[in-house]
Amino acid sequence: MKRAAKWFAVAATVGMFIVLLMGATVTNTGSSEGCGRSWPLCHGQFIPEYAFETLVEFSHRFVTGVEGLLILGLVITAFPLRRRYPELKLLLALVVFTLFLQSGMGAWAVLYPQTPPVLATHFGISLVCFASVFLVMRVLWEEEAISDAATHAVPTGYRWLAWGTLLWTIVVAYIGALMRHSGAELACSTWPLCNGAVIPDFSSPGIAVAWGHRLVALVALGLVLWLALWARQFREARPDLYRTNVWALLFIVAQALAGGFVIVSRLSLASTLLHAALMALLFAALADAARRTLPQHRPAAEPSSPSPLSVPAPAH
Repeated sequence: MKRAAKWFAVAATVGMFIVLLMGATVTNTGSSEGCGRSWPLCHGQFIPEYAFETLVEFSHRFVTGVEGLLILGLVITAFPLRRRYPELKLLLALVVFTLFLQSGMGAWAVLYPQTPPVLATHFGISLVCFASVFLVMRVLWEEEAISDAATHAVPTGYRWLAWGTLLWTIVVAYIGALMRHSGAELACSTWPLCNGAVIPDFSSPGIAVAWGHRLVALVALGLVLWLALWARQFREARPDLYRTNVWALLFIVAQALAGGFVIVSRLSLASTLLHAALMALLFAALADAARRTLPQHRPAAEPSSPSPLSVPAPAH
């Protein structure tokens, strides 16, 4: 059962990543109405007639359906392991809840036109769902739990900083999605400055959202850098935490550069998808780092019963 759960977790993590990217593709290609106001069918058909926007939206729905089956398989195989891995109790519930929530919000957005704040919330929920599936995979593939001694090696202030940075990253993602859905991506037409100024003229439409996104992203970069430097001080006791934060630092630097690529390329599909992918990887890394600051109390593994064909060793 554990082996099946581990591979379901890998497949569901990859699938959720693809769902997230395909959702970004729907947004960035203007294909949100590719199936009209019909859900779950597309233009009232199971297999609709071909059109580019229809293909994009229909493919997104198809992959989401496959992901739902993978999540079902993961829950069925991982739920019996919840006593061995207590973290799964919360994580599996979060996976199911966020998956249904984002699917419901997606259907709502199709049937009834939504405002940019609601659509931005949909992206934030997708990030939480991806990170939850990723953490289930991490828990199942860990060889052993973090010991109490290793947990106590993490300063309390660092634990608060890790969770605070994770929550702040949700703010960054939300404002970025709000900027995208409100059509303000190019309100700041230069990078890294906004229209060539540190503090731009806010009289133009969308400037406040675009500039605010860059500001909160800069704060997030500082927080992640702070985490990595602090983790370096106790990396001998917690090398896992140090490595995770280094990955997070690499992801956020790459995402900042991808944000510049979005502006320079004038919203090319490759740049916007890269930006969304790095956001998902960054959030997953920070979620894993925050989880690793908490104690993990797991029962000892039950001794395996001897094989009926085993022969006892001779006495000496």
